[in-house]
Amino acid sequence: MHEESNRTSQSHAASIRCWQSIAALMVVGLIALGCDRSASPQQAEPAVFAGELPIRVTSTCGMVTDIVGIVGGDRVEVTGLMGEGVDPHLYKPTRSDVAQLQQADIVFYSGLMLEGRMSDTLVQLGRKGKPVYAVTEEIDESFLTEIEGHWDPHVWMDVSAWGQCVEFVAESLSRFDPPGAEQYRRRAKEYGAQLRELDDYVHRVIGSIPPEQRYLITAHDAFNYFSRAYDIPVRSIQGISTESEAGVDDVVQLVDFIVKNRVHAIFVETSVPVKNVQAVVEGAARKGWQVEIGGELFSDAMGAGGTYEGTYIGMLDHNATLIARHLGGDAPAGGFQGKLSGVE
Repeated sequence: MHEESNRTSQSHAASIRCWQSIAALMVVGLIALGCDRSASPQQAEPAVFAGELPIRVTSTCGMVTDIVGIVGGDRVEVTGLMGEGVDPHLYKPTRSDVAQLQQADIVFYSGLMLEGRMSDTLVQLGRKGKPVYAVTEEIDESFLTEIEGHWDPHVWMDVSAWGQCVEFVAESLSRFDPPGAEQYRRRAKEYGAQLRELDDYVHRVIGSIPPEQRYLITAHDAFNYFSRAYDIPVRSIQGISTESEAGVDDVVQLVDFIVKNRVHAIFVETSVPVKNVQAVVEGAARKGWQVEIGGELFSDAMGAGGTYEGTYIGMLDHNATLIARHLGGDAPAGGFQGKLSGVE
């Protein structure tokens, strides 16, 4: 009787240890899921395309759409949800957007909470088995900057970082469509060479701005990676997301900074309302300093489709050339490839 009771106790203890092990594994899994910075679902077995070409790709912002179109070539048909002047921080998917995402063979987005209001939709798609990838997924966290409690998503402002995203897209497409792998990697390599030339150009023209005039003042906090990569201090009126509001104190402090450092020009952004920048210009004027609006920069959206500025290279070329020319640097009006239009 005693032996039977002992065996029962041992069996009960073993059961407890078993359930404790299972619970521990579940906790580890939940922690790993919660720490996924991109909210991109990790699939145990990568999906492999089995349909007819072209592969239907849906992407979010224009910068991602541009990468996928260049790397994918004629093997993909890319539909971008966010066009010219669209602010991804505030964008909310429509019913037609959701339908487009559901019909896609594969989905690419920027990640790092850039598409804040779309995050739930993207995660749900991934959980249902759709291949959904954040192009910033493999950028090392040591590179990223943290602002307002989360990672700064504007990594495309550093051309070398965006080059890593190009490689990620090429490898993701290669796994999804193995017969096209050679083409994807070749196109990514060719495009990467162009990006390195652009990176050199941006370094050169921003570096030509006299140090005492090298201050970049923008509408919202989208240029931190640009600042770090190209050695130009940056200040902004709004925070990292355009959902934040600029307070009176923010405007007053920025006006004081501009007057003290005799900043010649500040810049608006194509996807951000101009009212706050105008308030800064007027505030500086009341203190006896005339600062001009140097023109519009592309921050969270590229230019019009079908134009040079509507490409990633054109977008960064425009920004670097405009900044350099208005802050006393040396940059050709036509920019990196002589293709710019409207840069004074």
